[in-house]
Amino acid sequence: MTELEVIKRVLNGEKKLYEIIVRRFNPYLYKVGRAYNYNHEDTQDLMQETFIDAYKSLIQFEGRANFKTWIVRIMLNNCYRKKEKLSFKNEIMQDVNDDSKPLFANTNNDTGKIIQNRELAHIIEDALGKIPLDYQMTFSLREINGMNVSETANLLNISEANVKTRLNRAKTMLRNEIEKKYSAQELFEFNLIYCDIIVENVMKKINEL
Repeated sequence: MTELEVIKRVLNGEKKLYEIIVRRFNPYLYKVGRAYNYNHEDTQDLMQETFIDAYKSLIQFEGRANFKTWIVRIMLNNCYRKKEKLSFKNEIMQDVNDDSKPLFANTNNDTGKIIQNRELAHIIEDALGKIPLDYQMTFSLREINGMNVSETANLLNISEANVKTRLNRAKTMLRNEIEKKYSAQELFEFNLIYCDIIVENVMKKINEL
């Protein structure tokens, strides 16, 4: 089912179908939280909070925007509130073409074959954590979560030109250490063993509403 079909049925009383939304978007929200420098436990808490907030606001989702963008925005807002500040500021605009090659060479889209290497993930996560937060989030949304320029600009409240500028700068900052060694999908993978935990916690809270 599409997200719109699931939402319609959930709003019509089939609460249990919200599990589809949770399972479908767990990996995206996890990557956002980790890219924002929250640890695993805090990220899971933020994910649960986001899914509950999204459930409460489902009636407001009209389908004009992409659901992925909509729910990621809620996650970002929760991350911002936890930090108690907004760190995205106006930058000097530059004309930068978004035609640079990807930082990571993605040669295998089969997620079932993604390398599960904790040491590798730590190295990449640590490198990304050393660059300014503005660039971390732009890189995460574009390269890791697969958002396009327009969606990223909308989520971060900046212009599309600024998205291109930040992304290219982020790649430059990271390239010396990890250029072409690993795929973007290897970053912050949300292990399926955690998925059931999130689903159980979210559905329990929803059933209490």
